[in-house]
Amino acid sequence: MKGYYGRPEATAEVIRDGWLRTGDLARRDKDGFYYIVDRSKDLIIRGGFNVYPREIEEVLMTHPQVSLAAVIGVPHDSHGEEIKAYVIPEPESSLTTDELVAWAKGEMASYKYPRIVEFVPSLPMTATGKILKRELARRTMQ
Repeated sequence: MKGYYGRPEATAEVIRDGWLRTGDLARRDKDGFYYIVDRSKDLIIRGGFNVYPREIEEVLMTHPQVSLAAVIGVPHDSHGEEIKAYVIPEPESSLTTDELVAWAKGEMASYKYPRIVEFVPSLPMTATGKILKRELARRTMQ
């Protein structure tokens, strides 16, 4: 990529020293394989710890009464950010937010589990099915 047409400032933000910085965060395993784990813009910093929303979403999705989950960071006075999960429960689910928080606490590190859970009937999505987290963040700020 040579740059964004007519947008030199945007180009300077993503191309540094000839490298395109996509914003993807990856990890490399012991065999040298790379795995995309999240996006840098989605990173939550809770009490000095880095939390990747995608990781939390994947764990929440293993709960049998969770249909879909989206995780964002929300402002918090002492931690900087707190982890909030928007969850679509499975039909006929009797799961409560307290039950899901307690379950999540047992499934992940103490700084990772969401303290705030909101059950929703749907999540805002693009035409291709990508969750619009900026819309969730906007809801939280209202």
